[in-house]
Amino acid sequence: MLAYLDHQASTPCDPAVLAAMAPWWSEHPANPSSRGHRPGLTAAAAVERARGQVAAALGGEPGWVVFTSGATEANNLALKGVAEAALERGEARRTLVSLATEHRAVLDPLRYLERHGFPLRLLPVDGGGLVALEALEAALTPDVLLLSVMAANNEIGVLQPIAAIARLCRRHGVLLHVDAAQAAGHIPLAMAELGVDLLSLSGHKVYGPKGVGALLVRPGLPLAAQIHGGGQEAGRRAGTVAVPLVVGLGEALERAVADREARAARLGALRDQLWSALEAIGGISRNGAAAPRLAHNLNVTVAGVDGAALHRLVRRSIAVSSGSACSQGSPSHVLAALGRSRAEAAASIRFGLGRGTTADEIELATTAVRDAVAQLRP
Repeated sequence: MLAYLDHQASTPCDPAVLAAMAPWWSEHPANPSSRGHRPGLTAAAAVERARGQVAAALGGEPGWVVFTSGATEANNLALKGVAEAALERGEARRTLVSLATEHRAVLDPLRYLERHGFPLRLLPVDGGGLVALEALEAALTPDVLLLSVMAANNEIGVLQPIAAIARLCRRHGVLLHVDAAQAAGHIPLAMAELGVDLLSLSGHKVYGPKGVGALLVRPGLPLAAQIHGGGQEAGRRAGTVAVPLVVGLGEALERAVADREARAARLGALRDQLWSALEAIGGISRNGAAAPRLAHNLNVTVAGVDGAALHRLVRRSIAVSSGSACSQGSPSHVLAALGRSRAEAAASIRFGLGRGTTADEIELATTAVRDAVAQLRP
């Protein structure tokens, strides 16, 4: 038995989502931009229904939703789109601000923009992975154009205080982009109520299909398109909309919101059970603040063991990771920002629980770590 405990890398597609997508692969093949016949109008109606589902799940309006291939594309569209639009209109503000613990899908576009004339400030976090609001406000100087902050960290699961951050951004006239890839469908998010300007998400993090996501954009916000050649998505993202995938995204988010509270309560209890058992082994510390954090996340460092050997042993019975699925084996910059050494980061495990996680799998994970520690520690 191999227990899948890597749900923050990707979740299994919900069977109900697969069923909702099924007719749109072959029974309804029309292009949603072909409005001159009934099949095209049928496909367009399915896209608009999905747009409404995404907006409702995230506290926005259907017209705010731009469908993309995932959160990485959505992040690029948000960051580069805002920067290029500011450049085109001669905006004096150019500086971009973010946190050292952001996903590479945010950090890499920001560094790209830095090389093209947009100064970048990366703020540190405390030992729990949270940004100090006083330091953040001090960084929001009159030259700052945009702040990008992840709602829920993909490695350590901590939740940044988005509502308080949004208030600071409004006070200083700064646009706020939130990468919600790990948060959408898992915690309450009301974009309009929070005062967020741009919000990114991915389908496969919330029991939907891979290859689809969305960027929600506040009305009236200038945004330069990054893909040209057709004018789809109100001119913000050219290319034929993948009808089956956006149908799946809408269905997945609607279902995730429906069981969010019950799922969080169940997984939070299992996560706490896992942490108690691991803590009892000794020499194991939790990465990131105990709260606020995602109910289905636990990231720990195991002292006194070789990281590569630890993962080689535990992966015989549990599917877990040492960090982001996009890190390609590099040491975690998130754990480094928390003060972990390279060796400590390598000897860290991220447990990502999900809808299908059982108490038996939690016991299996505990046993796997306990046995590995017994074998590796002197």
